Parts: sequence; C-alpha cells; structure tokens
Amino acid sequence: MATVHPAQLGRFFEDYVVGDTYQHPFGRTISETDSTWFTLLTCNTNQNHFNAHLAQSNPITQGRIIVNSGLTVALVLGLSVIDMSQNAVANLGWTDIKLTHPVYVGDTIYAESICIDKRESSSRPKMGIITMKTRGLNQDGDEVVSWVRTVMIPKRSSGIGQDYFPEAKSGPLAMPEA
Repeated sequence: MATVHPAQLGRFFEDYVVGDTYQHPFGRTISETDSTWFTLLTCNTNQNHFNAHLAQSNPITQGRIIVNSGLTVALVLGLSVIDMSQNAVANLGWTDIKLTHPVYVGDTIYAESICIDKRESSSRPKMGIITMKTRGLNQDGDEVVSWVRTVMIPKRSSGIGQDYFPEAKSGPLAMPEA
C-alpha cells in the first residue's frame, strides 16, 4: 500500500517505494523581486514578467505580473530536492514538462512527488535509479507545473551522500559555565 511520507533530509535508494508520495515540506511565495531578477538574469525580455503598466492592458493576466515559467520550474525543483534528490549524484533526464496553470507574483508554490519507478543501476552497483513524477501546486491547490524526472541515487552502503559536518578544532560545543 502506498504511503505519504513527511520530509526527510537525504534519502537513499533503499528508502524509496514505487507508488509512495513525498510531500515536500516548504511553500515559497514568489515576490516581484524574485520574478524580475530571474527574468532579467535569464535575459528574457518579455515585459509581461516585469512591467506592471503593460500587465494592466493584458487581458490574459488581468493586470497581474505573470511569473517567468523558468522560475516556476526551478522553484518546484528546488522544493523537491530535500526529499527526492538531496543525495543524488546525477540528474539523468526530464520528460513530460507541462505548464498547466499560470503563476503570478504573490502566489505561494508547494511541491509533491510520487516515485513511479525504481531499479538498480546496471553499470554502478552502489547506485540505484529513481524515476519520479513531480508537480507544483499554488496556494489554491491548482497544479501549475509537472514533469517526470530520473535521478541516480546512492545506496546507503555506498558511503556517498552521508551527512558531513566538520569536527571543530576547538572541541565539542559545550554549555556555558554558570
């Protein structure tokens, strides 16, 4: 039976179950600054992404600034990493990317993924291949984007992807003396 999982930092190949859904823990509200910076950073000159005056005359956006779809994809991908690819060693492919609903400045985006395939790597015995379908939802529950993504994930025994924190040269952190 499929399970809905709370967030967990850094899953390994053994942790994924085909059919299980992973609801990613954070939502992210897109500000006008986010939208404008991303649009200009990517040299996108479509003014519907940064010109409020122009947006007022656009019957599709009804006066709202529409978010660059590249930002929507990047944000949903980022929201999914904590559960789906924190330990990944490679992105192997993306398919079926669909932009299903516009995103506007001020929208809050959430993400969830379902594991749709899992197999051992035939060329790297310490790795596995996970395929997931991920979607982004806005604050009203409208699906705004979806895709299928395949990643290479280490097995727990590989030694790859383990948490790392440096040992302090000054010794362990201690309670202050009273």
